[in-house]
Amino acid sequence: MRTIKQTEFIPAKHEEVYDAFMNAKKHSAFTGSKATSDPRVGGSFTAWDGYSSGRYLKLEKGKRIVLEWVTTEWPTSYPPSRVEFSFKPKKGGTELTMVHSKVPLGQAEDYRQGWIDFYWKPIKEYFRKK
Repeated sequence: MRTIKQTEFIPAKHEEVYDAFMNAKKHSAFTGSKATSDPRVGGSFTAWDGYSSGRYLKLEKGKRIVLEWVTTEWPTSYPPSRVEFSFKPKKGGTELTMVHSKVPLGQAEDYRQGWIDFYWKPIKEYFRKK
């Protein structure tokens, strides 16, 4: 298994970035695909029209999200991965750090690039347009 760590600067307040991940309507708006969210510890979520799904393990409003995460391509013999998002206020926006652990070795590079292409680029564009 592998761990993917990425840090990005998002041009929005940390509370707004946190909310874009937790609010299904906003998540759908920035990704361009349907998302669902039951925003409570133990609540479930889906993103990208059901491609990824999981449940929330820890939530610190505006600061941190920890969740279990799988995709429709997840190997059946693997447990869910763990994704932690941390939101740190910075001048002019938010420093978002993502640590994605327990990623199957053979899928790690695809998911590493996927976070960039399907999350970081779209969320930056979403907030630039606001």
